[in-house]
Parts: sequence; C-alpha cells; structure tokens
Amino acid sequence: MTSFPKSAQHDVSRSLDLYDQAGELIPGWTQLISRRADQFAHGASPIYAQSSKGSRFIDVDENEYIDWNNAVSAIILGHADEVVDAAVKEQIDRGSLFSANSPLEIELAEELNDTIPSSQMVRYAKGGGDACAIAVRIARGTTGKDKILFCGYHGWHDWYQAANFGVDPESGEYPFAGIEPIGVPKALEGTVIPFVYGDLEMLDSLLDEHAGEVAAIMMEPARSELPPPGYLEAVKLLAADHGIVLIFDEVSCGWRIAVGGVQEAVGVTPDMTVVAKAMSNGYPMGAVVGSRDVMEPAKHMFISSSYWSDNIGLAASLTTIRELKRRESPRRFREIGEKLRSALNQAIEDSGLDGACTGLHTGPTVTLNTPEDVDPRKVSTLFIQEMARRGVHSYMSFKATLAHTDEDIRLTGEAAAEALQVVRSGLDQGNIDDLLTVNLKKEPFRRQVR
Repeated sequence: MTSFPKSAQHDVSRSLDLYDQAGELIPGWTQLISRRADQFAHGASPIYAQSSKGSRFIDVDENEYIDWNNAVSAIILGHADEVVDAAVKEQIDRGSLFSANSPLEIELAEELNDTIPSSQMVRYAKGGGDACAIAVRIARGTTGKDKILFCGYHGWHDWYQAANFGVDPESGEYPFAGIEPIGVPKALEGTVIPFVYGDLEMLDSLLDEHAGEVAAIMMEPARSELPPPGYLEAVKLLAADHGIVLIFDEVSCGWRIAVGGVQEAVGVTPDMTVVAKAMSNGYPMGAVVGSRDVMEPAKHMFISSSYWSDNIGLAASLTTIRELKRRESPRRFREIGEKLRSALNQAIEDSGLDGACTGLHTGPTVTLNTPEDVDPRKVSTLFIQEMARRGVHSYMSFKATLAHTDEDIRLTGEAAAEALQVVRSGLDQGNIDDLLTVNLKKEPFRRQVR
C-alpha cells in the first residue's frame, strides 16, 4: 500500500491542460457542477482520473489519492468492487438491454420492497434528478394538485429550478445561490416553494396559505446530522392532515446510515422515496418507491424511457444492496466514520486551531472558526489545497466507502495535521494569500438543509 510522501509538491499539469480543452468543447467544462475545478482547489486538486480501485484513484498525472469524495457519494462499496463488477460483466455477456422486459426489474423491485420501509411499488430511473422529476409527476398526478413545497436539493429539472423565480426565505436571495433560472419557463413561477428545515411553523403556514393546491412536500430528511426528535413525525402529520404526499429525497443521505435509509434509522416512513447514487456503486441507476396508494395511479401517467430499466443498472443495484447487507454496512460505516472523526479532531487539536470535526459519522466535516477579518473561504481552500498535495482528495467533508482502511484513516489524519499546520501558519503570519496557489473554492448552490 502506498505511503504518501511528506513533500507537498505534486504536478497536475495534464489535468489542467485537459480542463482547458474541455472549456472549448463542453459548456461549463463538466457534466456535474460538483466536478468543476473550482469546487476543490483549482491548480492543486486533480480534475481528471485514469483509474480507481477500492478507496483510491490515480489521476492523469500519475498521482495517487485517497478518495473521500467517491463520485459525490455514488461509490459506497469501493471503486471497481469485484463482486458488483463481476455481476455486471456476467450480465453484459447475457445482454445489456433487451427488446423485451427483464425479470431483473421485478427482482430489484422485490429487493427494494424488502429494504426500504416506504416501498410497495417501484419505478426506475437513471439518476437522482430524473427520479425526483418522476416522483413529482406521480405526486401531482395522484393528487390532482400542482404546487410542491420543498426543502433541500432535488436536481436540475424545470419543476425544481423554477424556485429561483422566488427567493430563499432566510437570505432573501435565490434559493440556489449563484444559479439563475435561465431557460426555465417563467410560467412555472410560484409552483415550487421552499421552506426552512426544522421550521414547522413556517411549513404549517405555507400549507394554509396554499390550501388545496399542494401536491407534495419533498425534502431531504437529513444531510449533515439527524433531524431533531419529533420533527419528521410532525412533518408527516402535517402532510396527512392536508391530504398531500410526503416525499423523502434520499439520493444523497440514503444507504449509508442504514441500508433502508434515514427513514429506517429514525423510524419515519414517507409516502414516497427517491433513491439513486450509491444504490448501484457507480453504475447509473435511480428509483422512486412508495406506497401502493400513491404509486399505482402512475400506470395512467406518461412516464417512460428506454434506458431506465437496462440490465446493467438493475444487476449492479441488486448486487450492491445485497452486498451492503452481507457486509454489515451500517456497523462498518459507523466504525470508519468515528475513527476518521477521531483522527481529524486530533489533527485540529494538535494544530491549535479553533474547530472540530462534526456531523454524522457517514459524512464528518471539518469546521474551522476563523477570525472575523479572515475570509473563511480562503481557509477552506487552503486546507483542500494542502490535502490534495498530500494525496488526499476531499472537500471539507469526508464520505467513506466500505473499502476505506485503518491505513487510509491514519494517512488522512497525518495529511490533515500537516495541512492544518499550514493553515495555522498562514493565520499567525497573516499571509494566507501567499500560501494559496489556487483560486478560491466556489459554492455552486445552497442546499437548504442542514
């Protein structure tokens, strides 16, 4: 296993050249905003990879990294997991897409019903954004109502981005900071309305204000921490009282804390759930699951696509879910997360900086309290820059896979200790700008969930 050098010198010139090429060929450089160079430390972080295995990847400049991003949480067992890949390769030999339907559609639906508390019927998709759009279509079709109240991030489709014709109730700015609703029909203004996570009074008021018009409440039930006791239960009661559909978007928060998702962990079952990302360990797949009462009317709705039930996504999902259960994933994620949190907290303590590693064990996050006269973005970018130079790829938050080892955690803790010493030096000497060799990391949007 690689033991990364103490030197903070590494070269990403090939990545930078490719990114320049991409700028001429691909509007916005990448297909996913979270993969843009300015989401990390542009000039120090890798932008293009050539291979990945387990907990690590190798970039196009031959640098090796411990990966704590893991395709924005889509990798859960580990890169190129041998069990999942073997199932996919076997399926490819039998055919990746049939003219007729595949029995794997039924097998995966049964597995999802056995796994996710809210699942009685299932529709498939190829990603989280598509699945969210399907869920909204079903909720509107089932209820005969149009408006959606939401909290959290739910993809790029028009139904959701129309929220940016309004304002965020907390900041008074666009709900998704930095993103204008260019190309979204203005006729959708007012059809999707944000609410603040944890504010039951606000949600109750919105339901009264739009009484008889709301089809669904769609929300991420958790992200950085579990909800306050009783909160999701109260949201569910409000939805039931108003006769509307409660949808949990577990695209990002699902699978790791419990195989059945946050709803299994907290004991609150919504009417419908959206899943994707980690359900297939890197192969494109998503699903909408829900109660029979909510889902069955979808047989009358036009929801259709050739690739939503291709055999590759079905086989990968079936194998991934079964492997999560077989490998006792909730226990292992707690072990890995708590060990990592301990290592990062030790690095913060040793640095003498004011901060802590906080949040759920499934995504511990380094938070540093900086002086008022210091831009916190400079501190976070410097940390990400120095971690990259030491062979660790992450944001300020860390998302593990089951492939991460104690050695990965040890090396990450060592890299963090050195990176935080650089941050401490920059704060003490007042020369953070001199230490930064990259532009400031940018936040693409506000997710409206804590």
